[in-house]
Amino acid sequence: MRSSAANSHGVALIIVLWIITLLVVIAASFVQTMRTDVNVVANSLARVKAEALADAALQRALYELYKPQNVEGRWNTDGSSREWQYRDSTVTITMQDETGKIDINRVNDQLLRGLLLSQGVADEDTLKLVDAIADWRDIDSNRRLKGAEAPEYTAAGLAYSPANALFQSIEELKLVLGMTPALYAKLAPLITVYSGQTGVNEQIATREVLLALPNVNAEQIDEYLGRRDIARASRRPIPNFPQNIFRSLSNNQTPVRIRTDAVFADGNRFVREVVVRRYTDPKRPYAYLSWKEGRDLADAASLTGDDPQSGATSGNTSAPVLGKLVSPGSAP
Repeated sequence: MRSSAANSHGVALIIVLWIITLLVVIAASFVQTMRTDVNVVANSLARVKAEALADAALQRALYELYKPQNVEGRWNTDGSSREWQYRDSTVTITMQDETGKIDINRVNDQLLRGLLLSQGVADEDTLKLVDAIADWRDIDSNRRLKGAEAPEYTAAGLAYSPANALFQSIEELKLVLGMTPALYAKLAPLITVYSGQTGVNEQIATREVLLALPNVNAEQIDEYLGRRDIARASRRPIPNFPQNIFRSLSNNQTPVRIRTDAVFADGNRFVREVVVRRYTDPKRPYAYLSWKEGRDLADAASLTGDDPQSGATSGNTSAPVLGKLVSPGSAP
C-alpha cells in the first residue's frame, strides 16, 4: 500500500510539473504576443505622427503658395528645399513648378528627341521611341514611320495596346514599346504630365532638363546656370536663356509639385508628394492632381508597383481631390 501511495504521489507531482510547464509556456506566449502588440501600436503611432507632420508641412507650403510673389520671404517654387524643425523631428519641404520639366503630353518631336539623346539613347532608338510615344498619346491608330500601334505590341508579345490618349501619369511611359526600366529611371525626374506646356521654363529647370534643348551645349548651360544662381542670391530678376527656343513661363495657376519628408530622431520617416493646381476661386482655391505617400519616394517607380507586361498603371486619382486653403493662423 505504501508503494501504491508513493506511486500516486509521483504521478501527482509529474502532473503538477506538467501543469506548471504549460502555464509557463502560456505565460511566455502571452508576454510575447503583448510585446508584439505593443510594438505594432508603437510603430503605428510613430507612423501616424510622421504622417501628420508631413501633412502639416504640406499645409504650410500651400499657405506659402498663396502669398503674393513680391512678399519678402515667400517660398520659391524653383525646387530649392527648406527645413522645418519640430521637437525631435525634421521636415524637408520642396516646391517645384512643373513648367521646369518636359511635359510628355505636349512636347514636340524635336525637344523629345533632344531629351532622349541627352540621356544616352542611340540615334536610331531615339527615332523609334519618339514615334512610339507619339503613337501612344495620339487619338488615331495610324502608325508613324518608326512608331508602334497595336500590331507591333502584339508582335512583341505584349498583352496590351497603345492607349491612343494622353498619358495619365509619367509611369505610363514605361508601357511604351522600346522603353526600358533603366531609361525610364533617368527620364522620370525630368518629365511631367501636368505643365500643359510645349516647352520648359529655364528659370527653374534643372541642368539635366536644359541639356535636352536642341543646339545647346553644356558650356552654354553652365554659364547660364551661374548667372541664374547669382540673380537668385542677389534677389534680382532671373535672366532668360537666349538659346531656349522652347520657352514656357509659369503663372499663378501652373501646377506645383510639393514634397514633404518628415524624419524623426528614431529613424521613422514619412514622405508626402503631391501635385497641386491653384485656382482664383476662393471656394475652390486648389485641387490635387496627384497624391502619393510612402516611407521613401526617391524611387517612385518601385513604389507604384507598375508592371509594364500587365498593362497596370499607378494610382493617380481619376479626378482631382479638392482641398481647402488653410488660414494664416492655422499654418504650422
